[in-house]
Amino acid sequence: MIEIKVPSVGESISEVTLLKWTKKDGEFVDRDEVIAELESEKATFEVNAEQAGTLKTIAKEGDTLHIGSVLAHIDETAVKPEEGAKPQESKAQETKPQESSTKPQETVKKEETKPSVVVQQPSTAPVTSVSNNIKATPVASAIIADKKVDPNTITPSGPSGKILKHDVLEALSHPGKKSFDGQELFTRNERREKMSNLRKTISRRLVESKNTTAMLTTFNEVDMTRIMDIRKQNKDAFNKAHGVNLGFMSFFAKACSIALSEWPAVNSYIDGDELIHHDYADISIAVSTPRGLTVPVIRNVESLSMADIEKKVIELATKARDNKLTMEELQGGTFTITNGGVFGSLMSTPIINLPQSAILGMHKIQERPMAINGQVVIKPMMYVALSYDHRIIDGRESVSFLVRVKELLENPELLLFGKDPVKTLLEL
Repeated sequence: MIEIKVPSVGESISEVTLLKWTKKDGEFVDRDEVIAELESEKATFEVNAEQAGTLKTIAKEGDTLHIGSVLAHIDETAVKPEEGAKPQESKAQETKPQESSTKPQETVKKEETKPSVVVQQPSTAPVTSVSNNIKATPVASAIIADKKVDPNTITPSGPSGKILKHDVLEALSHPGKKSFDGQELFTRNERREKMSNLRKTISRRLVESKNTTAMLTTFNEVDMTRIMDIRKQNKDAFNKAHGVNLGFMSFFAKACSIALSEWPAVNSYIDGDELIHHDYADISIAVSTPRGLTVPVIRNVESLSMADIEKKVIELATKARDNKLTMEELQGGTFTITNGGVFGSLMSTPIINLPQSAILGMHKIQERPMAINGQVVIKPMMYVALSYDHRIIDGRESVSFLVRVKELLENPELLLFGKDPVKTLLEL
């Protein structure tokens, strides 16, 4: 028997939580195959089988384990079963969805008796006006389209948040009333849930940031017309040339890297009685995941192209949502950008990401009437917020930094090398 132990994931981390087993007890696993997912106070990571053999799990999902604790045993003497040996029952189940797809009347009956069969084959749903973003069974989709029910008012009870026929009928029976998570109306239920290590760390760090910094927030607004025009005119060519879409984050990251070089206090932090200054811009980007907020870092933004930044944003965001981020990718940022606008936030005061000294908050782009040269003009505007540690950054520096970011975003040609081309030509 080989012992699989909880690996060390950092000097300051003494315990982890077993999120889930990716292989079942008694199942044969290959060498280096992922068998479990663990969560530390900073990130999630995978555990691999050190040898091929039969897995014998010891810890349970949700257990808190110390570094070095035994997770499982592997019997390396076990013989790998033949791949062709599959139960006949599973093969029959695989053919059922194909048979039901040719008989819509039977599909209705199966949804009422065995909703799991219908859930596996959304391709049989009739053509309706229901959005592709709404997950619903074929019968539920038909009722929603026929009765013109708003899917957002329906509480789904099916697997993975799928709307079933019963859910639609329940919504029709109680118009204007929506229960919590499929519960009955007028329920008084309460649920207790253990906080994950990641959530506990987020909670601790946010309170620490509020209590240990002299945090202040300054606001401004950015006319996004030029950037939106550039994206509209060049999105196809940019995607064809670089294989990635041109988003807003590359503009903001590039603008911040230039402004950080001009206002170094915003790119510094306190270490004891010393100030640590950075001659580079490692920008953290806040990414929301089902398990909580993570802030992976884009290194040396000042040295990257727009395409490089967009590729890195996608790479880190994908890793964050798949829980594949490494400790190195989460540490060492000098400044943070967070985008609450993707959730509809119009304005906020973001909390500083320690040990950094400032964080920029992006928000929703909204058309507003603006007074320009005595005329009222409708412009796509975005409020931006800079929260900063007043112990390091003075008001003049914080406001000037944000004004500079605004200038760079409203005049994207300045992002090329940070200066006005005409003024550079005239040596002004």
